[in-house]
Amino acid sequence: MIDLDHIQNGGPDGRVADATDRNWVDRHAPRATRPYLRLSRADRPIGTWLLLLPCWWGLSLAIAADPASAGWGDAWIALACALGAFLMRGAGCTWNDLADREIDAAVARTRSRPLPSGQVSPRGAFVWMCAQALIAFGILLTFNGFAILLACASLGFVAIYPFAKRFTWWPQVFLGLAFNWGALVGWAAHTGSLSAAPVALYLAGIAWTLFYDTIYAHQDKEDDALIGVKSTARLFGGATARWLFWFLVVAVLLMAWAAAQALLAKAGGVALIAGIGAAWAFGWHLAWQIRHLDIDDNPTCLRLFRANREAGLIPVAGFLLAALLGGMSA
Repeated sequence: MIDLDHIQNGGPDGRVADATDRNWVDRHAPRATRPYLRLSRADRPIGTWLLLLPCWWGLSLAIAADPASAGWGDAWIALACALGAFLMRGAGCTWNDLADREIDAAVARTRSRPLPSGQVSPRGAFVWMCAQALIAFGILLTFNGFAILLACASLGFVAIYPFAKRFTWWPQVFLGLAFNWGALVGWAAHTGSLSAAPVALYLAGIAWTLFYDTIYAHQDKEDDALIGVKSTARLFGGATARWLFWFLVVAVLLMAWAAAQALLAKAGGVALIAGIGAAWAFGWHLAWQIRHLDIDDNPTCLRLFRANREAGLIPVAGFLLAALLGGMSA
């Protein structure tokens, strides 16, 4: 059960308002490190999952497209993507909070964050951001040259995103452009190139981000209206469920098309059914979220937003199953 007073006012010892009571940072991390880990959202891991899962989509679909190419190097790519997602999500959130510290101080849900609450200075946050980014870059250097260059190309979207809500009603598009870039990188880390399939998967991910981040943004819509911050939640209002349905349709169609493009040539019919079935099952999870959505109930919005970890794991499982079936039929 989520405590509304906790969400609005924060917790003891500097705990951030929308962190769960049982998160590892507030329970086990050394006290001196907690403000910096909170700044990186380590106490709220859903964002790391949402950044990581498109990477695993791209990698698993690339393996399914050519099961014979799978090797132990792919295990390192999967792990490196996880480490990189943790670090770059932390660096990105630190950058976001540096840009938004005055806005965050005016919003009930975010005023307990380390910068507006004074737990971390702007200088300390900048140093922490650079440290995380440099370690992530060191991990990235283990990938092939094309994947390294491709990953670096995403930094422009990361830099722009915190400012998007100041000039567009669609800041979630910029979040989607940044958060789903891993679908391209995961594919390229395995294959050394790009094709239509990972591009379609990337676009599916952007539609998915529009879906889940619109739900998330409904938690702040009253405060956002007061301070003039734009979002799709404010733009759609009572029509949110209809918009979410169309984002669902676009995400599923693009993901199914990506699976078809990747699997038709080499993997075989059974693998193709598994790949397209993954997109279909993913869509059913999103439909379940729409059925349970109440845009005026903040705990429900937060719960459904967090449920997108499970939604995003469905395509990973489906594409790995396609890889297994394709390898067996080869």
